Amino acid sequence: MGDPRLLERARPVEQFDTPELRALLADLQDTMNALNGAGLAAPQIGVGLQVVIFGVEHNPRYPDAETVPQTVLINPALTALGDEIEEGWEGCLSVPGMRGVVPRYARLRYQGFDQYGNPIDRSVAGFHARVVQHECDHLIGVLYPMRMRDFSRFGYTDVLFPDSPPIDE
Repeated sequence: MGDPRLLERARPVEQFDTPELRALLADLQDTMNALNGAGLAAPQIGVGLQVVIFGVEHNPRYPDAETVPQTVLINPALTALGDEIEEGWEGCLSVPGMRGVVPRYARLRYQGFDQYGNPIDRSVAGFHARVVQHECDHLIGVLYPMRMRDFSRFGYTDVLFPDSPPIDE
């Protein structure tokens, strides 16, 4: 947090399945795996392109989260499915050591492309919808604290959740 690149709008990807895109995706995956992330956006590693990856099976940072399929999502478009908003705790690899309660749409349709240019069109809910919204916010220069409504529910993870096992961020 504080890097001006995290506040910029990312550019659309114009060519798929290139050596540069494959290298970016490998770097994103390695970084996300090393930090036990649920997702990662290209701007978080200094690349201003509309590329996010996400997926959760068993993750110590999100022990109660349902499974989210491993996904590469390029040039995404999000559409809320209804007006229902859910609040939930979020963290971010760009805001290490902190958590906050963030309102997000409960149900969401996302569209875009995979790394080969094949279309993706999914309707999701719950944690899956939250992860997609969080990661796609990075593509428009928004960090989760900017979405928060109540800063009394924002703080250092080890203070907010002292009985939880330590988490590397």
